[in-house]
Amino acid sequence: MDITIEQPARARLITSESQELPVSATLRYTSGDPFAVHIGFPPDVSLSGTDVTWTFSRELLKEGLAAPAGHGDVHIWPCGRAHTVVEFHAPEGLALIQFDTYALRRFLRRTFAVVALGQENIGQAVDRGLASLVGGV
Repeated sequence: MDITIEQPARARLITSESQELPVSATLRYTSGDPFAVHIGFPPDVSLSGTDVTWTFSRELLKEGLAAPAGHGDVHIWPCGRAHTVVEFHAPEGLALIQFDTYALRRFLRRTFAVVALGQENIGQAVDRGLASLVGGV
């Protein structure tokens, strides 16, 4: 049976004019996809007007809380002691979201309580990934 953790998080969207706009986000982790974390944003935050969910590795979140980390579409780095910035790259542009570090650390600790780091079942994750790719064919 899969265990899912969801945690609401307050964040701030940093605009190109250096303004900070409050946004709500939902942090999510499921034991059925043990290597990934998900951050969901409501429709009012996205350019398309629909819910947006970003998925990236749990290890990246862990690394980004301590030092700049990332490649590709997601980069994470500490911003002082109290904040962490998550940078998302999409074809439509770039978004900088600032989170309270404490909330991200709490979420990460909760995921480790469900599936300890290094104890992820890679075989099961590969099987589920392949099944989703082939769509039951």
